[in-house]
Amino acid sequence: MRVGVALQVATAALMGAVVAAWELTAQAVPVLLLIGLWLVAARPRCLVTLTLSLAAFGASLWAIETQRHAALPEGLIGTDLAVQARVESMQASDGATRLLLSVNACQAPVSLPSCERLTRVRVSAYDPIAAAPGEQWALTLRLRPPHGFANPGAFDYARWLWREGIQATGYVRASPAPVRLDAARATPRQWALEWLMTRSIDDTTRRWLAALTLGESAALDQEDWTLLNSSGTTHLAVISGLHVGLVTSLALVLLRTLARVINPRDWRLRLWPWLGAGGVAIGYAALAGMGPPAMRAMVMSLVALWVLSGRHAPGAWQAWWLALALVVVFDPLALWRPGLWLSFLAVAWLIVIWQGRARPSGWRGWCWALVRSQCLLAPIMAAAVLLAFGRVAPAAPLINLVAVPYVSSIMVPLALLGWLLAPVPLVGEGIWWLFGEALSLFMWALEVTVAQWPLWEPAPWLTYPLACALVLLALAWGLPGVPGWLRLAPVVLLALSPLWREAPSEPKTLQVTVHDIGQGQLVELRLDDYRLLYDTGPRFRSGFMPLSTLWPPGQHFDRVIVSHADIDHAGGIAALVEAHQVAAWSAPENEPLAVEFEACRRGDSWRVGAAEFRFLWPGAGHEALSANDRSCVLLVQFGEHRILITGDVGHDIERRFLLDVDAPVSLLVAGHHGSATSSGVQFVRSLAPEHVVFSAGRYNAFGHPVDSVVRRFRHQGSCLWSTAYEGAVRFRYRLSEPVAISSQRPVPGLDRCRPPPP
Repeated sequence: MRVGVALQVATAALMGAVVAAWELTAQAVPVLLLIGLWLVAARPRCLVTLTLSLAAFGASLWAIETQRHAALPEGLIGTDLAVQARVESMQASDGATRLLLSVNACQAPVSLPSCERLTRVRVSAYDPIAAAPGEQWALTLRLRPPHGFANPGAFDYARWLWREGIQATGYVRASPAPVRLDAARATPRQWALEWLMTRSIDDTTRRWLAALTLGESAALDQEDWTLLNSSGTTHLAVISGLHVGLVTSLALVLLRTLARVINPRDWRLRLWPWLGAGGVAIGYAALAGMGPPAMRAMVMSLVALWVLSGRHAPGAWQAWWLALALVVVFDPLALWRPGLWLSFLAVAWLIVIWQGRARPSGWRGWCWALVRSQCLLAPIMAAAVLLAFGRVAPAAPLINLVAVPYVSSIMVPLALLGWLLAPVPLVGEGIWWLFGEALSLFMWALEVTVAQWPLWEPAPWLTYPLACALVLLALAWGLPGVPGWLRLAPVVLLALSPLWREAPSEPKTLQVTVHDIGQGQLVELRLDDYRLLYDTGPRFRSGFMPLSTLWPPGQHFDRVIVSHADIDHAGGIAALVEAHQVAAWSAPENEPLAVEFEACRRGDSWRVGAAEFRFLWPGAGHEALSANDRSCVLLVQFGEHRILITGDVGHDIERRFLLDVDAPVSLLVAGHHGSATSSGVQFVRSLAPEHVVFSAGRYNAFGHPVDSVVRRFRHQGSCLWSTAYEGAVRFRYRLSEPVAISSQRPVPGLDRCRPPPP
């Protein structure tokens, strides 16, 4: 391959993926073809390069277009679909089993849209199902198009589904019962996982062996991932370049030693050790399931072997571009996975800091090279993680400086050696016992370090300055020829970072955020340093609580009001108690909640700065009412602005506190998610709300908000917002100023504020 071809092929592959993802295929493809024909006519020697580039462009374009057109049609939502599928993976959670299915056949009812393009779905089974990876099953599913919550700074589940190639989510119907069609085909990986389960070793050791050596990252529990994320060591727990590179290097050393014995005179000229090491890299990645990290590591290891062999090998940068091209061609969706760019950024920076330097020799040289690489890699990777995820692990540079050599030189070799010697009675398990002891020390060190320097999520205004300071630190010390005084500048800047203060909140500003948490309700109100939650969102049948994804642990709330004990309003209480601090709880009297609380009573009020918070309901002596009609009703008066949240109270209760609210209401969180039992005609006409937010789940089974309620608000001239389509909606109120409104997922062309009919 000539110099420059890899760069052009990689650029073409990236361009194809971007064109398809941005839905520009119809406009871009003809233009690019014309440019290609013009180049070939002007310079015929470009034909080979252009052909390779067009092949890369077409491969990534075709893959993403196929993924887009395979999405479940909305006409099949809530319909029973007969599916035959292979179980790719399964994971048990509270009250459910989550299955990832590779669809072989899908049949929809007659006269409905076809679902035959579906290839991959993720579903939950709420009834016991004795499925195993690799088995073929016939199931009846209810599916919906990929969708996730959209909240500020939170995980984008819908985007994750898309880049994992999952075209629908849903659940398994209990009737008709699922039927196993075929047993799992024996694979080395499945055999190894099943055999590992029979060993008499500690459960924690077993989980980490499955993750570190076989790529079974689902074996790790939530506590493991939380600790790894908080310490910035997630990359050590998946099959990555560290593991594939270590196995490949070990194979190369053994094979070259064998070649030296067989051919002592010309062993350095033998090609088969390099080919054998490449085969080991491919085999190990396949054993690990050939997931995106394993495939990426395999490609980079193969290119590295080619470069190091010295046989007509490309330069380091050409190898980097070639590896990127191959990964994008074989897995175009990887372009939107942060892991792709983090790993390639790390390799690129290592090329920069070592290019032109002599190869280290001796154990002291290699130790110095390891320390230098980690010290220079840590700040630039911390900046990348900060920009990608909005958080940073302060202890990550220190931890990785020790953890990377510890894991790569002790833990992984022990794990692999245990597999190699597993047939020998007691020897393999003895080695794994040593691995378990090393793992315990590793976990203890992570816990101690994270306790001292927990995961930090800086304020949005601080993210870019901090990332720039980290990048400057890496550049100043990594690039040659930088003056000493310039190298000290970013060091001093970061040394003073503990003195940086959070940007003061805008004075006399009330911020109201109606979060997107599905079929439930969670409203956050912030005023200067005061923070209040109204409701905690739902808890789903699987045990998942959307509240757990909204903020990093350790948040403080001055008051949490739970309107009533229904699971769609009080389901997140456990997540709040476990991960955050709440100064005071409020709820209706005698409500069955798992926390101690003060009763919310009509007329109770308190002030915070320029805002007055007042309960309008429930009154005394109304314990006999239904749970919905006992909901705490909160009115917030902030200057001329009035915010009203009514929980799930019905028409009759709305009339009882109607005279306690002055019209018009600036913001109303629609009662009962837009149900017909709330937002009565008199209530809507009397309060004339300027803005109304429906907190409801997309594709919810109740049809919220119902058409009659929507028309009622439309007729009044209210501006309507829905978390189901627009994600979290945020209102910023300042005294004597118009409200500023933003949504997490704006819908272009949506007519929210239609004037009332004459």
